[in-house]
Amino acid sequence: MSSTDMVLQHLESGLLTITMNRPDRRNALNPDMTRGLVEAARRAAEDHDVRAVLIKGAGGTFCVGGDVKAMADGRAPLPFEARLANLRRGMEVSRILHQMPKPVVAQLDGAAAGAGLSIALSCDLRVASESCKITTAFAKVGFSGDYGGTYFLTQLLGSAKARELYLLSPVLSASEALALGMVNRVVADSEIDAAARELAMELAQGPSVALGYIKRNINNAEHLSLEDCFDAEAIHHTRAGETADHKEAAKAFVEKRRAVFRGA
Repeated sequence: MSSTDMVLQHLESGLLTITMNRPDRRNALNPDMTRGLVEAARRAAEDHDVRAVLIKGAGGTFCVGGDVKAMADGRAPLPFEARLANLRRGMEVSRILHQMPKPVVAQLDGAAAGAGLSIALSCDLRVASESCKITTAFAKVGFSGDYGGTYFLTQLLGSAKARELYLLSPVLSASEALALGMVNRVVADSEIDAAARELAMELAQGPSVALGYIKRNINNAEHLSLEDCFDAEAIHHTRAGETADHKEAAKAFVEKRRAVFRGA
């Protein structure tokens, strides 16, 4: 199975749905899948027809992380430098999803564990099914963590809670993850496909330029000074005010109707 078979892409009405397609292995990551995910994320970031992204897993599971079974089977070991380069190349999917100026929704069902959880945490919003199990998982298999999970979880929940979830690696229910703020919504298992798609499509039909700048402002707040954040906010706000979508929204407000955004 090639990277294009393991990672499916479907573009409709501005929404790019990226599906991890290895259901027999609960969408565990292997080299072909990670390569396909990076390619799909780059396409999402660069394609002007893409206005929002939904990332999900086939077969009722989001992603259980790295393929531990394949690791246990053993292969001829690569040099440290080669393994490091391969891992860092695959981790780009999380960086691209987090930094691209387009909203990204993760649909979490079945399980989100290890690097799978890291990828979900790199997204802007997460919708989980009631039965989904969520865990960092790394410590239990003797790993320290990859795909940006320690960064995203620390930014999201703070250092103390991130330490607890990584060092102890508890398995959280969807409702527990919601209470912590790790996920944004929890829905019935039977509703997860429709709920995640509806949320992502709402973003895809939104004021794309403004949404991109909102995401950039929040990303800036993770590492820039107050002065730099204020300067960027002023630039972004002024630019958004020049868009056709802003003008349409103002007109719709006066006319007491719903705005129809074109993404420009």
